[in-house]
Parts: sequence; structure tokens; C-alpha cells
Amino acid sequence: MNTPEDPTDRPATPVALPPTPDLSREAVPGQKVALAPGQLQMRPSRRGKPPVHLADLTLAERKAAVEEMGLPGFRAKQLSVHYFEHFTTDPGDLTDLPKERRDELVERFFPPLLTQVSRQSADHGATQKFLWQLFDGPMVESVLMRYSDRNTLCISSEAGCGMNCPFCATGQMGLTRNLSAAEILEQVRIANRMLARGELPGGTGRVNNIVFMGMGEPLANYRPVATVCRRLNAPAPEGFGMGARHITVSTVGLAPAVRKLTAEKIPLTLAVSLHAPDDALRNELVPINTRFDIDEILDAAWEYFETTGRRVSIEYALIRDINDQQHRAQLLADRLIAKGGAHWIHVNPIPLNPVKGSKWTASDPRVEKIFVQTLRDNGISATIRDTRGSDIDGACGQLAAEVIETDTHREDREARVARVEAIAGATD
Repeated sequence: MNTPEDPTDRPATPVALPPTPDLSREAVPGQKVALAPGQLQMRPSRRGKPPVHLADLTLAERKAAVEEMGLPGFRAKQLSVHYFEHFTTDPGDLTDLPKERRDELVERFFPPLLTQVSRQSADHGATQKFLWQLFDGPMVESVLMRYSDRNTLCISSEAGCGMNCPFCATGQMGLTRNLSAAEILEQVRIANRMLARGELPGGTGRVNNIVFMGMGEPLANYRPVATVCRRLNAPAPEGFGMGARHITVSTVGLAPAVRKLTAEKIPLTLAVSLHAPDDALRNELVPINTRFDIDEILDAAWEYFETTGRRVSIEYALIRDINDQQHRAQLLADRLIAKGGAHWIHVNPIPLNPVKGSKWTASDPRVEKIFVQTLRDNGISATIRDTRGSDIDGACGQLAAEVIETDTHREDREARVARVEAIAGATD
């Protein structure tokens, strides 16, 4: 997983997007068949509904739920402190609550949502990848990256992803289902609990930064993600008390959702996964571009900057001989500056991480340097992303469960690659 170098209550209603046929397919239960090239999947193939959890509720809703159990409302605050400050749901830790009611309270407010299936370690223990099973069977992953001065947690917002970007393993899975707010927040709580108890290499600590760069397109799951951002930002006992500049939401470019985030003043820092400066190439690399093109997503990102004052991160996976040419770096600079100058964005070029079944590779380091220098020569702040966890498939674009690829899909994918390469070389 990679981390950005410069990420500077009521749930909202879902964002309206144009209808898309449900393209999900299962060869056998639990095994996803790869989406056909270019196809988008906005609707999940499964609609598992997890039980309601304390983290799904506002303070007022928690109080009302406690009172329905015949307990005084202040018990809701005590439960919230245990969850958001002490990171515990263990009945034995709830010593300020009536002993005879603790098991009942845990069953009601802390139903099990995530079961740890595995944990893999990389970078001498500084990177930890967790595989979680949801209550109804699908798998999701999260990655914790420890640095000398911070701990960054990359979290998933969906099981799978319907955006179908060809260089991303998760994008080949298709979308199984969206996660609830509590399922997302549980990834954060459990990581905080492990850090607080010294259960991970590197000693005790807590999560300092959250990046929505795991499995899924966060803004395709708008309502739960907006709720999660509010909970992350709200001070305890309502939430985890993290600053908006420490919460980064990455999107492939759902422009209506970006505008909704801006209008609702959701506390976060925005990252846009652009990956190409021209629509012809981006249509192939990021298929949602056929609905919301580069101008539209950059307009929405500029409006976000103007409203919040928070600089936008532009994510750009550098793919050898596809999008890493110097003229594309110049075109990227021109398009970004045309929106509002160089001060409103920071570009994070990302060395492409290897994905099973893909022949695309990372750019030559010398090419990376030229790309970055071209941006800097135009006054744009740019930093090559730190890459973590690639040897355990925990890096950016590598998170995925097992996906079945049929002969037809393989042929379609190979044709898509040839199309991309033709577009990439057309202006060389």
C-alpha cells in the first residue's frame, strides 16, 4: 500500500448516478468472475445487511437505544467511551457498567462484524496486511503502515470494486457489496486496539492517518463513507477525534459525489485518482471517465478546494510506456494549472505495483524523475509515493480476493491492453 505524501449528524442521502446494468457474475458461490473490460458495476451483486452497531448510530440514537433497554441514557456515553477511546468491546472491560447487563449490552451494541482470517507482515514488521471476513462471508483487506512519526491505516469501503480499472487487482473483482459504516470503522478500532496493546511490531501507538485507498470506490458507497468521516473526525465519545487533514478519501472521479462532499462539508482531504491527462487514454485506464471526464472531475475538485481551502491530491500510477511520457507530464501540468494555478493541488506519481495477470510494469526510475521534474518546472508540487507492502500484495492496486478469469475475459483483456498501448503511443 502507498500513502500520500501530502494529504493536507445525520447520514447523507446517496448520490444519484446514471443506471448501470448489474454486471456481476459468480461461477460458483463466493468466487467472482472478472468483469469484462470497460464495464462498470454500480450495484452490488449481494446486499448483505449487517446488524446495527453502536458505530452506526448518532449520540442521540445510542441514548435512545440504551433507554429502550430500560437503562439510563448516560450508559450510552460510557459505551461510546469504551469503543472510541479505549477501543474495546470486551464485556470484561466494561467495568463501569452493570455486571449483570454487560453481555446483553455487548450483544446489542457490538455485534461481531469482522473476523480476522490472516495477518501478513512486510517491511521488517512496519507493514501489516489484514484479511477480514464479513459476517455474511465476503472478504476485505486493510493495511497498517508504521513510520517513525505516524501510523497510517488504509481501509476498505467495499467488498470488491465495480470501477474495473485494468491495472488494479481489486478492480478486476467486480463489486460484491458495500460495507456499512460500522464495518469500515471496525477496521480502525481493531487497528487502534492492537497498537494500544502493543500487539504489533514497533511498540505501542495509535492510528494517526486514515486513507480510503483499500478495496472499493469510497464515493460509490457515499452514505456510509460520509458517516465514517464524521465519526472519525468527531471528538470522543462521539467518534475518534481525528483531524480532517488526517482523513483522505480517494476517488476515481465520481464528480457528483465530490460536489456533494463539498456541499455537505464532510471533514476529509480529497484525493483524485487521475492516472492520465487525456480523455482517450483515461477512458481505457479508468472507465468511469466515459461518464465523468477529466474536465468534470477537475472542476469538482477545484470547487472542493475553493470551498474547503484544503489542497487536493492527484494520484497518478506511472505505467511504463503507457502514461509516463514527458509530454503527458506537461499536459497534466497544463490541465491542472488551467483550472486554478499550481497552488491548489499536489501530485503523487505512484510506481505501478505488479498485478497478477497484467503485463504492465512500473516506469523506469529515470522516467519517473523526468515526469516529476516536468511537473515541478511548472510550479506544481509533486512527490513520488512511498511504496509499501508489494511483496505481500498489500500495495496500492494489489488488494483482491481470488478472481476467476475465463478465456473470453482473457481475450477481451488482451484486446484492451492492445487498445491502451495504441492510444498511449499515438502521440509519441
